[in-house]
Amino acid sequence: MVSSYSPHFGEEGPLIGTGGSGTIFMTNCNLNCVFCQNWDISHLGDGVEVSAEDLAKMMLTLQGWGCHNINFVTPSHVVPQILEAVQSAVEGGLTLPLIYNSGGYDSIDTLRLLDGIFDIYMPDFKVWDSKSAQRYLKAPDYPEIAKAAIKEMHRQAGDLIISSEGLALKGLLVRHLVMPGCNSEAAGIMHFIANEISCNTYMNIMDQYNPSGVAHKYASINRRINSDEYRHAIDAAVSEGLLRLDNRTNKFHF
Repeated sequence: MVSSYSPHFGEEGPLIGTGGSGTIFMTNCNLNCVFCQNWDISHLGDGVEVSAEDLAKMMLTLQGWGCHNINFVTPSHVVPQILEAVQSAVEGGLTLPLIYNSGGYDSIDTLRLLDGIFDIYMPDFKVWDSKSAQRYLKAPDYPEIAKAAIKEMHRQAGDLIISSEGLALKGLLVRHLVMPGCNSEAAGIMHFIANEISCNTYMNIMDQYNPSGVAHKYASINRRINSDEYRHAIDAAVSEGLLRLDNRTNKFHF
C-alpha cells in the first residue's frame, strides 16, 4: 500500500537539489513508535493498494518530473513488493539512485538482498537504550538491530558520495531525531557511529520533534525539545569527530 508519492523538498540538502527527492510513502511500518509524526500512515494504514506495475509507474513519473532520486519511506515490511516494482521500472527506463529510508529496524538477511540494488541507505537511529526502545518504540531489541543494520548498510554503500553538483549518489546517511530528556541516547549513538561506522558518516541531527501520535500519554516526551537538548546532541557529535552534519536542516556549518 502507498500513501503518497511526490517531489519532496524537506529532505537533506544532497537529496533535494533543484528537482526534489522523489518520495514514495509506503503505508504501515514495522515499528510502533508512540510519537510517530506520520501516525495516520504508519499506524492507521491510510493509503491505497497498488500493483507492482503501478509502483513502477510512480517511479518513472517521479523521474519524469525531474526528481533526483527515488526515496522509499518505511520500506522494511514490503521489500519483496518493492523489488518486483524496481525491476519493472528499470526495464521501463528508470536510472535514478534508489534510497532505502527506514527506521533502522531492518534484518541483515533483508539488507543482503538489497546489496547492489539500493544506492543510498538513510536509516534513523532513534534510541540507544533498550528500555527507551521498549517504552517508546515497543521494540526492546531495536538498539541491537539498528547497530547491526547500519553496519551492513555501510558495508554495502560506504560513506555518502556527493557529486560536484551537490547531489547524493551513493552511501550512508544517518538520521537522529533529538527527543526531550534523552541526552544519553544521542551520546551513545554518536559514539557508536564515530567508532564503529565512520567519522565521515553524513549525519542529520534533527530538531523538529513534536509530541505526535499518542506521545501525550507519556509525560517525559510530551513537549518539544529545548535548545540545550539540541546543542547537547550536536556537541556529542562534534566531540566524537563527526563533523559531516547536515547544515541545511541544523543551521550549523563545520
